[in-house]
Amino acid sequence: MSFLATRLSNIKPSPTIAVTTRAAELRAAGRDVIGLGAGEPDFDTPEHIKQAAADAMAAGKTKYAPVAGIPELREAIVAAFARNNGLTYAPDQITVGCGGKQTIYNALMATLDAGDEVVIVAPYWVSYPDITLLAEGVPVFVRPTLENGFKMQPEELAAAITPKTKWLILNSPSNPSGCAYSRDELKALTDVLLDHPHVWVMTDDMYEKIVYDGFEFHTPAEVEPALYERTLTLNGVSKAYCMTGWRVGWAAGDRDLVKAMNKIQSQCTTSTSTISQWAAVTALNGPHDFIDEHNASFRARRDLVVDHLNDTEGLSCLRPEGAFYVYPSCAGLIGRTTPDGRTLESDLDVCSYFLDAEGVACVHGEAFGLSPYFRISYATSTEALEEACQRIKRACAALG
Repeated sequence: MSFLATRLSNIKPSPTIAVTTRAAELRAAGRDVIGLGAGEPDFDTPEHIKQAAADAMAAGKTKYAPVAGIPELREAIVAAFARNNGLTYAPDQITVGCGGKQTIYNALMATLDAGDEVVIVAPYWVSYPDITLLAEGVPVFVRPTLENGFKMQPEELAAAITPKTKWLILNSPSNPSGCAYSRDELKALTDVLLDHPHVWVMTDDMYEKIVYDGFEFHTPAEVEPALYERTLTLNGVSKAYCMTGWRVGWAAGDRDLVKAMNKIQSQCTTSTSTISQWAAVTALNGPHDFIDEHNASFRARRDLVVDHLNDTEGLSCLRPEGAFYVYPSCAGLIGRTTPDGRTLESDLDVCSYFLDAEGVACVHGEAFGLSPYFRISYATSTEALEEACQRIKRACAALG
């Protein structure tokens, strides 16, 4: 329609949300569909966190919040950074938004001019390039190899940086691959950044606490203190605390940048829900034992899915270090023929085939910038995962 802004032509709706919506529509129509597209834990928000929200409502803490977030939450975030990462921030270096997505949006809108470049590592979370485009920036993609575990190498980062580069976005553990950078791997990347003082680092640490097999999480400003002033560190309660719908995310960084992000937020949402913020205070300050319990379940599910996929004709899958996704290769299925005579020419075709033939909803790799792969979220019941894997095996075995 002619009255719509031309910037809308540069972006697309979130493919991950689209898959989840499509699966729900098919279920409503009577189809037996197993949805493996949702990027959220299947565990409920812990009771003590929900009680904190109820207590906040009972106490009348239901008014507007400060744009940057209630002081109690910013103080809890400061304490969490010190406790978890050895990073020292003041409350005025913290900004709280409506989830991680808005925090990224605020940062890029506040800093990008037309033509500024943002280095993004594929496979990437689907929103990074589209938010960059909305802010009139230019996404510059680095596509690491499967052999390197989808992790960007220092020489790849160096080759991607130009005089127009303003940001590098890092996400570890990664959505969608689950790969996570060790301290040494991060140090090799930060060494490159030390040679390019005009490049800032946006590190999305949302899956910080969801790691397995003794993996030790690290973040760039901790690994290389010389980058502290030009690193924006993002986190939130969505994943580890099972609070996706509460919409609380935050960032810590340079005071002037945080002030600019708050200026953007003041003209859109003002703040996230006051009640959600009080719940997040309790999440950060309260007991965390449930995280280890959840991770034990996630790890068992990861192993189940990886083992089944690697035992499936035409598929191969790495065993990731964190998050709750796997990103299997379907290269062995490309060019094969479905029972009704269709040739699978892309990972989108493969995922469409899984959905049509067996009622398994996955997200195709093209949505994350790296093909031919697809993403499975194993944040669902073991029974559903077992059944989904058997259906995928059956679909693959039926190909000509």
